[in-house]
Amino acid sequence: MVFSDLFFLFVFIPAFVICYLTAAGIDNLFLAEPGRPSYRARNWMLVAFSLIFYAWGEPVYVFLMLASVAVNYAVGLLIDRSGRYRRSALVAGLGCNIAILSVFKYLGFFAQTLCDLGFSVARPQIALPIGISFYTFQSISYLVDVYRRESPVQRRYTDLLLYISMFPQLIAGPIVRYGTVAREIGERHVTAGDVADGMFRFLCGLGKKVILANQLSEISDQFLVNGLGTLSTAGAWVGITAFTLQIYFDFSGYSDMAIGIGRCLGFHFNENFDHPYCCRTITEFWRRWHVSLGSFFRDYVYIPLGGNRRHQPLNILVVWFLTGMWHGASWNFIIWGVYFGLIVMMEKYTLLRFQHLVPRPLLHLYSMLLVIAGWGIFYFDDFGQMITFFSAFTGNGATLTDFFAWSALTDKFWLWAVAIVFCMPVRRGATVLCRRLPGGGGVFGTLVLQTARMTVSVVILAVSVALLVGATNNAFLYTRF
Repeated sequence: MVFSDLFFLFVFIPAFVICYLTAAGIDNLFLAEPGRPSYRARNWMLVAFSLIFYAWGEPVYVFLMLASVAVNYAVGLLIDRSGRYRRSALVAGLGCNIAILSVFKYLGFFAQTLCDLGFSVARPQIALPIGISFYTFQSISYLVDVYRRESPVQRRYTDLLLYISMFPQLIAGPIVRYGTVAREIGERHVTAGDVADGMFRFLCGLGKKVILANQLSEISDQFLVNGLGTLSTAGAWVGITAFTLQIYFDFSGYSDMAIGIGRCLGFHFNENFDHPYCCRTITEFWRRWHVSLGSFFRDYVYIPLGGNRRHQPLNILVVWFLTGMWHGASWNFIIWGVYFGLIVMMEKYTLLRFQHLVPRPLLHLYSMLLVIAGWGIFYFDDFGQMITFFSAFTGNGATLTDFFAWSALTDKFWLWAVAIVFCMPVRRGATVLCRRLPGGGGVFGTLVLQTARMTVSVVILAVSVALLVGATNNAFLYTRF
């Protein structure tokens, strides 16, 4: 089940809302103590619907997640109680999490690599559980934060299960730190403003996915899948540019929807994207793209290795190698990670020291060319196809240009224009503009802003539903990571 699905929008969400509000009534009537509200029934209901959400596509792997949470629950208690063996408990817990991720995500890759090197090794056929990279990293962050005493240990299994399995962020992030929501699991407050903001944020994400990403995927598939054998140079650029926009709207759209649902429930997830295509350096791009993953590797890998204090180049390459590995069990992801790691490392010693002397348009052009080339590495897990693409991309295509490339630009002009505009901070700018209008800071400005948001929400929902009827290409890209 995915967020951008008619069943989710018109069956799952209404059923969840009805049951959740019923649970809120039970909390208020039977479980609350004087001066202290209860969230136990609501948490149980959220866990139940989260498990249903996850089991909808892969019921078997629900038991894997339940077992993973049980292990982390027990290890967390050991870390909290054990004085002498805290470090041993942490190492054991991290080992279990890494082992689970390695078996289900990387065992087949390692076996295939040995086979390619000439060793006779059986290659196991293990399906990749959806979202395993995300919930494993959340489990790791929980154990480390408890070990560092930055977050309290969770003494209820169901509450830890709620943190790991919460359906808004379960299958494609953002990677939510336990400390971010620890207090809100047991005590959260939801106002009408929270619900309104959350719903608007959710619908913005839905529009990004359905109206923009899904349509852009048709263009990228036209050139990078169906037309790869006869790819022109212009077609290569059109196809990979479409994918560059597609993956941004797909992933940031999911993050917006997750943040929006969380806000409606009283959870405040951190932002995961900050308009990364407005960057001027690759270093800045990665501060803006998938922020939760970048901060995870910074706090749990880069800084413990020494950070900027010692072996900085090696630390950077280790982090980026792991970043590539996290995205998938394939050599193209590893190359993609090392590619950006080398650029980030070189920028630290060169460009970042004199970027104030370079015109901003040139910096932006430099960054976007490298980002687009990086998405070319990311897209193709077959090296033969990758070589074919980059041959055309660098000017050695079947032809320099063709009718299909120009047709994709002209026939979908509105799509390109809207996508490029919404890569910029439009929502933030519109909010600031409304507040700067005469009377914008008062009741009139608030009324104008709320009316505009309601109008935009209705339009997005109507257009999205119309596009989803009969849609076949609707999966989120990052659910496979």
